[in-house]
Amino acid sequence: MAESERDTEDPAEVETANQQSETNPGTTDETLTAGPGPSCLTTKELQQNLRAVKRRTRPVRLLFEIPSTRIIEQTLSKYVVYQVVVIRSGSFDSRRVSVERRYSDFSRFHQQLLEEFSEELEEVTLPRKLLTGNFSPESISERRLALQDYLAKLYAIRCIRYSRHFPEFFTEQEQRRAHGLLRAGQFTPALELLQTVLDIQEKLAPWQSPVLLVPTLCALAVCHRDLNDAEQAFATAHKAVPTVRRYGLKNYRAPLLELLVDLGYQLGRPVAQLQEELTLLRDAERGLVSFRSLKELVVQKFI
Repeated sequence: MAESERDTEDPAEVETANQQSETNPGTTDETLTAGPGPSCLTTKELQQNLRAVKRRTRPVRLLFEIPSTRIIEQTLSKYVVYQVVVIRSGSFDSRRVSVERRYSDFSRFHQQLLEEFSEELEEVTLPRKLLTGNFSPESISERRLALQDYLAKLYAIRCIRYSRHFPEFFTEQEQRRAHGLLRAGQFTPALELLQTVLDIQEKLAPWQSPVLLVPTLCALAVCHRDLNDAEQAFATAHKAVPTVRRYGLKNYRAPLLELLVDLGYQLGRPVAQLQEELTLLRDAERGLVSFRSLKELVVQKFI
């Protein structure tokens, strides 16, 4: 791995620190208690304020743990699956979201990265699979720790954590299963998988485009609506709108607005501005864009 890749400052981390310094310019240990004077606060309160500021200014990073494994035995095959936990450091992260991956998934991921980043991966190798003894507790434990270290090394390379392959490794399998369930009308299990995908994508957000979240948010909104949870469907769809507008995602804009208007009337929300935006959009793009409902758009993904 090139030293320049290891030592490069992460723009996302710099931006986080800059935002904190702008929010709290000139913050020092002596000014942490702006407002009431230091004499008005107890030692415990001063320590709590100091810890709070340190948490706000700590760079955000991702940590990967593989705490457990399990052996799957089928009629013609036997393999190990690894539980991969993604944790966001730098602030308290209560969402310990995880996915399961086989060694073959890691292998495909590594080959994809090699095709694009062979020079950057000169010093990063995928732990090898043994010819025999792959299912012994000792071998599984050793490979579990090696794969955990492998993910940490990949994340340390800036161009890899910013690449599309990185989030796909953690989410694509769940996305495909969720959309299959959605097409089959099994909205509750689809919702659970999509929420896992969204949690991981939000953890990856500092290093990925916000556009990554839009298909997931739209699929979640469809599930919530078909499960008769109009309130949650409205909130989820509304969360996707700013990114759709900002990045000009034409395929999603009209379907999202249409869903929000329908749900808004149902919930008694003010939707005049959304309705006006939808009307102007349809008038401007009439004959140029094939309008489909959000559900029609979502079910076509991953086919």
